[in-house]
Amino acid sequence: MKRTLFALCILAFTLLPTNVSCQKNPFIQHMYTADPSARVWADGRLYVYASHDIAPPRGCDLMDQYHVFSTDDMVNWVDHGEILRSSQVPWGRPEGGFMWAPDCVYRNGTYYFYFPHPSESNWNKSWKIGVATSKHPAKDFVVQGYVKGMEAHIDPNVFIDDDGQAYIYQGGGGVCLAGKLKDNMMEVDGKLQKMEGLYDFHEAAWVHKRNGIYYLSYSDNHDENWNDGVKGDNRMRYAISKSPLGPWEHKGIYMEPTNSYTNHGSIVEYKGQWYSFYHDSSLSLKNGEFNDWLRSICVDKLYYNEDGTIRMVKQTKEDWK
Repeated sequence: MKRTLFALCILAFTLLPTNVSCQKNPFIQHMYTADPSARVWADGRLYVYASHDIAPPRGCDLMDQYHVFSTDDMVNWVDHGEILRSSQVPWGRPEGGFMWAPDCVYRNGTYYFYFPHPSESNWNKSWKIGVATSKHPAKDFVVQGYVKGMEAHIDPNVFIDDDGQAYIYQGGGGVCLAGKLKDNMMEVDGKLQKMEGLYDFHEAAWVHKRNGIYYLSYSDNHDENWNDGVKGDNRMRYAISKSPLGPWEHKGIYMEPTNSYTNHGSIVEYKGQWYSFYHDSSLSLKNGEFNDWLRSICVDKLYYNEDGTIRMVKQTKEDWK
């Protein structure tokens, strides 16, 4: 009984909102985070739904316990606490873990939180895109099931167009797939299509719309030594289209590699300014335990040229010395 009460106390503490203030990257420094999905809701706040790297790291298989952060000024952030973990997924992998890059959208009074999670111990071939719903943006999420009609890939992204039609994207292993969602937001309407025209696609598809143009951003397969010998990998690329399902026209790179082996980004407009969210490993470097699987979420301003192309994002860093 004592152990149970202690566990409940710890859980309650983790669910309490925590105020943090940071003007430098990474902007969340009290825990390791990755794969930021940034959204702006009707309450005027910007919310970031992030995955969680757990120390000590063991690759990416221990990732678990999604958190939500929000701000109204891009300086002061609230950690709303944990909203979901693998043990709450009824159909999930028995061993847990493997809670990778998520996304969240709002429709008809409900927040839909999408997350990839395997259903079997053989995780690589059993990925499903889970769906948890809530009436609140940062609490009370309950798993409803998984999206029917998806393939065994990761990195869900949902885009709702101006006419209300929702589209879902997923990718991995060099393939990006997408299709319409039914009104219940839990079934693919028809079949998924391969997104054509993407150059060197790796994963992390994210779709946004600006001035009638659809943008699909993603991480590529680039690999070289970066930042004075620290290995870097994924660059962030983007393509444009006149349709949310393509075909896409590749336009180039908008972010060079960070000091992490991976990158995963989202692009959003907030109070008239566009932002690029991503992750790096700077916090683990600061803590003297540099590891590619101890990552932290970052944000920098993003700008467009007059022709609609995206300028290279300047990664701002905190002086760790």
